[in-house]
Amino acid sequence: MFALLKKPVRSRSRPLETVKRTLHVGGRAMPLTIRENRRATRITLRIEPGGRALNLTVPAGLRKHEIDDFLDRHQGWLLTRLAKFSTENPVRHGGRICFRGVSHRIEHTGTLRGLTEAVMVDGEPILKVSGLEDHMGRRLSAFFKKEARKDLEALVARHAAAIRKPVKSVSMKDTRSRWGSCSWDGNLSFSWRIVMAPPLVIDYLAAHEVAHLKEMNHGPKFWALCKELCPRMEEARKWLKQHGSQLHAIDFE
Repeated sequence: MFALLKKPVRSRSRPLETVKRTLHVGGRAMPLTIRENRRATRITLRIEPGGRALNLTVPAGLRKHEIDDFLDRHQGWLLTRLAKFSTENPVRHGGRICFRGVSHRIEHTGTLRGLTEAVMVDGEPILKVSGLEDHMGRRLSAFFKKEARKDLEALVARHAAAIRKPVKSVSMKDTRSRWGSCSWDGNLSFSWRIVMAPPLVIDYLAAHEVAHLKEMNHGPKFWALCKELCPRMEEARKWLKQHGSQLHAIDFE
């Protein structure tokens, strides 16, 4: 959120605009969405989780040159924040990716049939992926989704039993705005990308959403319950804050 602007005077009958364009930041082409908002009194620039795109909210009727001037002034800010996101996609033969917090080398087997599996070869953790090389990302994401479900269903069951609350369903999604959610009727949803994090972080996410079965808020009682279920909660939250966006940045498509 940046400097206050004088709100342009425009007719409320004019439809609000949404413009999509590409912004070049330090040699990186970034998709940029510019949305007008009648309630906005300032320009707000946000980086999507994973550093894949930019969102700009502007007061209705703001002139194009004012938007361009704002983007030019904040090139340095963008460069600093985008620097932590690698432009090299690790989802390739020989690339490295974390699975349950352990760095694995990806090995394309060259065979059309076979399972995607995590194995140890001469003491080195390896993710073996079969099928067409162009389908490697799809196969890896399917494997991660299956393994995330296995981990989270077990953890959810344990934490839910501890607070004596029923769980209606557990689902896996690829959400960018949140790592998990809990509905009022006991449906829990998680981002399968969490399976790349250390087991402590996976456990914390399960505990966090299960705690919502009892406390549908983020008040003191919720956090106390969350810590009761996951004593190392603060350590896990710190890891997720420092590294979570990097998990979102990996392109499996």
